Amino acid sequence: MLSKEEKLRILETLDRDVEFRYAIAGYLGLSEILKRLDSIESRIADLYDGQKKLLENQVKLWENVEKLWEEVRSLREDQSKLWEEVRLLREGQDKLWMEIRDLREGQSKLWEEVRSLREDQSKLWENAEKLWIEVRSLREGQDKIWENVNNLWIEVKSLREGQDRLWEEVRDLRSGQVKLWESVNNLWIEVKSLREGQNKLWEEVRDLRVEFAEMRREQRRLRSSFESFGRALGVTIEYYACAFVELMLEDMGYTGVSVDKGFVYHDGRVYEIDIFCEDPLVVGEATLYIRDRGEAESELKKLDVKAEAAEKSTGRKIVLKVLAVANVSSDAMGYLRDECMRRGVRLVVGRELEVIV
Repeated sequence: MLSKEEKLRILETLDRDVEFRYAIAGYLGLSEILKRLDSIESRIADLYDGQKKLLENQVKLWENVEKLWEEVRSLREDQSKLWEEVRLLREGQDKLWMEIRDLREGQSKLWEEVRSLREDQSKLWENAEKLWIEVRSLREGQDKIWENVNNLWIEVKSLREGQDRLWEEVRDLRSGQVKLWESVNNLWIEVKSLREGQNKLWEEVRDLRVEFAEMRREQRRLRSSFESFGRALGVTIEYYACAFVELMLEDMGYTGVSVDKGFVYHDGRVYEIDIFCEDPLVVGEATLYIRDRGEAESELKKLDVKAEAAEKSTGRKIVLKVLAVANVSSDAMGYLRDECMRRGVRLVVGRELEVIV
């Protein structure tokens, strides 16, 4: 029999000496079991380390997704600023139209002066036949100006041409008035008054030209900035395309549906979709310009890849695939129309967004 101290010493040796422990285990037939237990423990440790690394990678992935959403929010804020600039431009156009209305009122006063001059000339018809013909010509020139003031561009151009003709008529009228100065002094005073009125009108037209030229420069600068921004982000076409697709879905019987830019995650990758609705599933691409057949094929391939990712990510079947393009070259239009019909893609083209296929 072993004493208590010997038993304790044997147990301590088993705990500290691995070789001794395996020798005893082998003697007892447990050696193979202990080796397998040690192997299992090692594998469990490896699995734990792998799971820890996987969790760290998952945290980094979510941080990247959060940064991506921050970028999206920033883009939407920039879009709001752009719409504010567009609103200010429209207000400037309203002010310009008010100036045009004031110009029309000035022309009405000029017509009043011309009618008054015509009445005085009728009294001197027998002695001033030639002068009457000149004034009648002046009236006809102003009638042509009045008929051609349909819009801002035509009004300004037509007014400039009419005023040139008016100045020629006034110069001819002034030459005739010199010849008749002694006999028609009162009529000369009226013509002089008409000339002063025309000078004031001419000054207003020059001011209008300056303001209009400045506005055109501002419009070009704004248009250039807008198109540069649109080329960089595609925000404008995407915004209008989403709103247009909502109307298309209403026509298909889907009411109260919201369509916007979206993101889907599939097979370790995040896909950004320009036109997206999860229920019913709608996937679409939006771009400003397709130059040739190669670009058309590239856009259709991107749409197919994102559509497949959306179906697998959501588990739903696509109801509508859309390709929205602001401008398409004539070379690419035929190919794009045929390919969209073959692939079952709705093609929407133009800045006013017209369904082609």
